[in-house]
Amino acid sequence: MSAGGERRASMARRASASWMSSEPRQGSWSNIRRASEGFAAPTDPHRRSLARSSKRGGEKDDGVDEYGVGEIHEGEQKFHRLGWQKLTVCLIVEAIALGSLSIPAAFATVGMVAGVILSIGIGSIAIYTSYVVGQVKMRHPHVAHYADAVELIWGKFGYELVGAMFAIFLILITGSHALTGTIAWVRIVESPGTCALVWGILSAIILFIVALPPTFAEFAILGYIDFVSIIVAIMITIVATGIEASNAPGGMSGVDWSVWPPPDTTFYQAFLATTNIVFAYSFAVCQYSFMAEMHTPSDYVKSIWALGLIEMFIYTVTGGLVYAFVGSSVSSPALLSAGSLISRIAFGERKTCTQPFLKYPLLTSASPFTGIALPVIFISGSINSTVVGRYILNRALPNSEIRFIHSKAGWLVWIALLAVITLVAWVIAEAIPFFSALLGIISSLFISGFTFYFPALFWFQLIKEGKWYSGKNLALSIVNAVIFCIGLIILGCGTYASVQDILAGYSSGDVRGSFTCDSSAYG
Repeated sequence: MSAGGERRASMARRASASWMSSEPRQGSWSNIRRASEGFAAPTDPHRRSLARSSKRGGEKDDGVDEYGVGEIHEGEQKFHRLGWQKLTVCLIVEAIALGSLSIPAAFATVGMVAGVILSIGIGSIAIYTSYVVGQVKMRHPHVAHYADAVELIWGKFGYELVGAMFAIFLILITGSHALTGTIAWVRIVESPGTCALVWGILSAIILFIVALPPTFAEFAILGYIDFVSIIVAIMITIVATGIEASNAPGGMSGVDWSVWPPPDTTFYQAFLATTNIVFAYSFAVCQYSFMAEMHTPSDYVKSIWALGLIEMFIYTVTGGLVYAFVGSSVSSPALLSAGSLISRIAFGERKTCTQPFLKYPLLTSASPFTGIALPVIFISGSINSTVVGRYILNRALPNSEIRFIHSKAGWLVWIALLAVITLVAWVIAEAIPFFSALLGIISSLFISGFTFYFPALFWFQLIKEGKWYSGKNLALSIVNAVIFCIGLIILGCGTYASVQDILAGYSSGDVRGSFTCDSSAYG
């Protein structure tokens, strides 16, 4: 190797070592830039990489050299301040909210034993596949979103397909939160004369405002509020339903919960419940987007273990206890499981409850816990808008300073983009107004890939070294093959179950019309 080549290689190793170091340093990105003077800076996670360009015929993107890296723009530095603790918070904000709302109803459908097994089993798989997702990022630092990773195995077709899946998925999740917000406001205000669309529009406006912070390090501050909100709401739900069950005729022994699935449970009902549990562990979809902002990407392992264990504990305890306290009548969202009592404490309610099963009246004034679940509804929903907004902005304007959102033009574009995303999400929420079925469709069509078969393919094509049947690979080859099959089963059977649920709802008249003003339809 020539002296010039050796010098360039040495500088590349120093830049790479500084970027991947497990110990972040003050001004590390500036240090890398200075050390790379005349060579290159670490990969710009917002720029389409050489790896993608080379697969599309060998052309290179502007500003990217033969090593697949580009210069660091001053406006980009704010996008590299995320530590593993804040990554954990962002993942919690993304994953836990709607998941906790649907788990108890899933337990009621499949029975206590199957519910616990599914909650722990799927959670364990999600931790492993999230680890694989992170390993792809560590080996291919240019990957900034899920579509970038799939392009490594499927080329341009995979990039475009998964990019569309990624955007649609996150917009649908935002729509789910808009719908949940509408339900919450209807229960808080208790004004039948007010058109329900007003509360839907109000929810959309709040989702839009909360999504405005462009960096995840900034968003993580809201995440702490979100986490406290969901924990307090869940605790109130468990305690309140427990008190109510103990005061009901027959006490706790009178609750009609079952160890096994109820005899009248159909296949599509059981699988729809399963997809709701799958949805609850859907944190891998945004993992690449969050890791792109980490100052120490290798710390992601701490985050996924923390999140996975927290989720398994919350989902299993919440699902089991609320189902045991409420029984087969448990509803989705879970915070409405005990009817007016829980909606008053968790969402807020202004009138005295007259439900005959309550052994004591509720106060006529607002509860001190009024609306405790509202922050989690809107914060967890808005982070999806932020992620998809960043994806669209960076793809549409890969070489423009606008994508750094540090100028007047950048902020105007960012605000307009979030407004469009939120509007589309709200329209979807009003057009598809069935909570569990919506979660089932999302899980089946998208999470089956993001959490199951894509990570399995990543392992086989990007992580595995040597033959699949070699001694060091055989066990993991079997594990990943099983995960891949699970993903395909969820894709096929879950979609079928969700469609059947929608048809059954319309046949029975349980589904309200689209864009309805009738507030009672949200009760």
